[in-house]
Amino acid sequence: MSELSFREAASNAIRFWERGRIAYNLVLLAIVASYFMAGLPFSKNQMSFDLALGLFVLAVLANVAYCAAYPVDIFAQFTAFNGVWRRARWVIRIIGMLFPATITRFFAMSMFTTAA
Repeated sequence: MSELSFREAASNAIRFWERGRIAYNLVLLAIVASYFMAGLPFSKNQMSFDLALGLFVLAVLANVAYCAAYPVDIFAQFTAFNGVWRRARWVIRIIGMLFPATITRFFAMSMFTTAA
């Protein structure tokens, strides 16, 4: 078995995680859009430039958080559990999508639904 280089591990991590980034963003967008639509007409009245900027900041932070998987993935590839990790890291991808989806739901609820 040849020794894994940092470049190979990083490339493998990027290849795996970037394939899921579009789905990750679409799931979060679908949650926000569904709460926006469900909250009409209240949600339309809530829209402002500041709210749009807030949504932009939250979207960027969600994508920064998505990148937290890279150092973990690269580290795991250098352990004796490399093979197990590569076969099971999709579980981390699912959990890594469910957790921010839950947070997004709470933010969307507070932005686009009435207190009544």
